[in-house]
Amino acid sequence: MKMEFIGEGPALIVEGEQRTLVVADLHFGIEADLDAHGLHFKSRTKRRLERLHTIIDSTKPDGLILLGDIKHSIPALTWQEFHELPRILDSLRTRLPLHVFPGNHDIGLERFLHEGEARPKDGAVIDGVGYLHGHMIPSPELAGGLIIIGHHHPLLSLRDEVGCALQTPAYLRAGIDTVSPDGSAPPGKVTPSRVLFVPSFNEIAGYDILQIIKKPFSPLSRLMNKENIEIILADGTYIGPLRALIPDEAD
Repeated sequence: MKMEFIGEGPALIVEGEQRTLVVADLHFGIEADLDAHGLHFKSRTKRRLERLHTIIDSTKPDGLILLGDIKHSIPALTWQEFHELPRILDSLRTRLPLHVFPGNHDIGLERFLHEGEARPKDGAVIDGVGYLHGHMIPSPELAGGLIIIGHHHPLLSLRDEVGCALQTPAYLRAGIDTVSPDGSAPPGKVTPSRVLFVPSFNEIAGYDILQIIKKPFSPLSRLMNKENIEIILADGTYIGPLRALIPDEAD
């Protein structure tokens, strides 16, 4: 299995028997929610979708995995989402097969999906790799290999001596001890060795990596081994272990 990091996304190509494009947390419709809270942005849906189509053009995948939170508003659909989502999904499915792992923001999304596009919320294995959005305890069927998730929107923040910070999307890679709090796994399965947290494709959304580590808010972020967390930038640049990069903050 090979992986290729697409910095223009952020997006990921996972290549086994098939060449699969993986994208997390599109959050189409986020502008309407921000507007309701007094933050006014023009819709960036067209630009965001064009960026995704450009990546499809350049990487030529066999399929597309959407790691949840395709839409933003909860608990209902906004006017923006209701009118934009059918066109968005149609533009993608006419080009390649879709595998959608619903996220916690995807209430109501199923009405826009075709038969076979929605995958289990607790994850599934595709071409030897486990996938899910990341807000739920993963299925024990994902035990024993790499699990790729969204939900966390990781950003790397670097500060200099005067306090200025660089914030950029980044991947987190870590070992985990189990796939469920009780340690259950199917007979003959070992516990998973790695989890890869994929940054958000949405350019507005993001959480500082240290906040994800200090205040984990999902099953897999609670179970990751903090001693072996590694950071990879969106373009694939390997930054290194978190402890070596920010030794005082990683404790």
